[in-house]
Amino acid sequence: MSEKPWITQYDKDVPHSLHPYPEESLVHFVRRSAQEEPDIPVLHFKGATVSYGELERKSNAFACALMSIGVGKGDRVVLLMPNSPQMIICEFGIWKAGAIAVPVNPLYTENELEYALNECGAETAVVLSSFYGKFKRVQPDSRVRRVIVTNIKEYLPPVTKVLFSLFKEKKDGHRVRLEKGDFWLGKLLGEHASAESMEYAVHHDSPAVFLFSGGTTGNPKCVVITHRHMVTTGMQIASWFKVILESRKDMILLNLPLFHVYAQVGILTAALVERYPIVVIPNPRDIDDLLHTIKTLRPAVLPGVPTLFSAILNHPRVKRDSSILKSVKLSVSGAAPLMLETKKRFEEVTGGRIIEAYSLTESALAAVFTPILGRYKPGSVGVPLPDVEIRIVEAEAGNEILAELEIGEIIMRAPQLMKEYWQHEEETAAVLRDGWLYTGDLGYLDEDGYLFIVDRKKDVIKPSGFQVWPRDVEEVIATHPAVLEVGVAGVPDPYYGEAVKAWVVLRKGCALTADELREHCRKDLASYKVPKHIQFTDVLPKSTVGKVLRRKLVEAHLAVEA
Repeated sequence: MSEKPWITQYDKDVPHSLHPYPEESLVHFVRRSAQEEPDIPVLHFKGATVSYGELERKSNAFACALMSIGVGKGDRVVLLMPNSPQMIICEFGIWKAGAIAVPVNPLYTENELEYALNECGAETAVVLSSFYGKFKRVQPDSRVRRVIVTNIKEYLPPVTKVLFSLFKEKKDGHRVRLEKGDFWLGKLLGEHASAESMEYAVHHDSPAVFLFSGGTTGNPKCVVITHRHMVTTGMQIASWFKVILESRKDMILLNLPLFHVYAQVGILTAALVERYPIVVIPNPRDIDDLLHTIKTLRPAVLPGVPTLFSAILNHPRVKRDSSILKSVKLSVSGAAPLMLETKKRFEEVTGGRIIEAYSLTESALAAVFTPILGRYKPGSVGVPLPDVEIRIVEAEAGNEILAELEIGEIIMRAPQLMKEYWQHEEETAAVLRDGWLYTGDLGYLDEDGYLFIVDRKKDVIKPSGFQVWPRDVEEVIATHPAVLEVGVAGVPDPYYGEAVKAWVVLRKGCALTADELREHCRKDLASYKVPKHIQFTDVLPKSTVGKVLRRKLVEAHLAVEA
């Protein structure tokens, strides 16, 4: 096999390399756009728009506000909110203040949120008003001293804002009274509006975001991604998209959550680097709203996971009139395997192309993508993007490079690999070795450099692309007084790609139903972590040292389903 056989598979005009990458951050890209095209919309949200000039001015004001309340260089600032204009404004303000943005999943339970706050060590948080009560209950057990609150209605158009205030704000928990010492975002921006012309120095090698990942152990850790990493990824993806998209014109949907690397380091960065207008979707599960937005704004790019594409295809509105999707030139499917039938049907409905992608949080989305116009190989996730290298090595020793079609561990080298797991030196050293990221995934490369994913060394379960670690679920189930032993693993699911399944051994004389156990789980687990399948059994398969053999559990499940 040649060193980089995949380069011959690139679409025409995709560069083989993008070196040298600029020593800049996304802050520089937005500032330049604001200077050259201040009135051009960068964000579309529920009928309202935010221009490049407004994004620049308001993020300057927020940076000044943060510094005025004591936020300094290297401080972590949590963002607990859905996709929204204020989340992006705040993120840029955080960067301009020299701080680090930590987007956190708003679906976290209080226990999960408390863990995340303490793991990143944040002392400041920006919280959507509907999550304010949950956050305040957790705050005493964290280091957070400064809380800034925003209402989702702040960036709605005038008529929609009035209707929201009258009919939804109080009912849906958005109307809150702040405790003493907390701040309203809108008021802070107003107080520091004079900062709109200030200049802020952002170093390209400084940390930009912390994103949570289970890594090799399953304990959520902060993956440190720098400004350089984000620009590098954005340029690579933009170079791939340019074969089918028109800069400054074609809109990209930001419908995946910004606490996930897919949206944060992939979609957002590519859009800002190439000035694609961004359509901000706050709730990716609201398919009705998503379809309404697509019909209204006619975006060209729809990122997603396989379950989203299936849900869209099966939606009554699409079945009645599939023409609402005809603006979609490109769809990108990641985080879970895409069924060939789903790909075929979606391309028929949209008239566009749907490509697959593979990456990790730890690689800052140094990705493998299917060529957009070129050859598609069923079962493959594609070829490495410019300046991304893939090797297959012997899975146990990790140093012998394997030949084409030989299955081993996938390792990756790219200019944007994570800097580290924050404050986890040993685990960083375990996955970053001599400039290569050891992914823990098993696969092979064919003669053309196409990557095929076979299995995972890790036990992570990915329902709809979310990361679920079996141990997290096992620990919660084990706290139920009726449970003696438990094993959790992922099993194939036609809709979610993978589903969480728990095998449970009950204590002698105890009774428990699956619904009762799920209700117990919901107290401490986000909804996507709650087992979809629960099987009560008399015994769990174990190794000679007593470790539950999850693979055996899955094999037994598959044998029954066959």
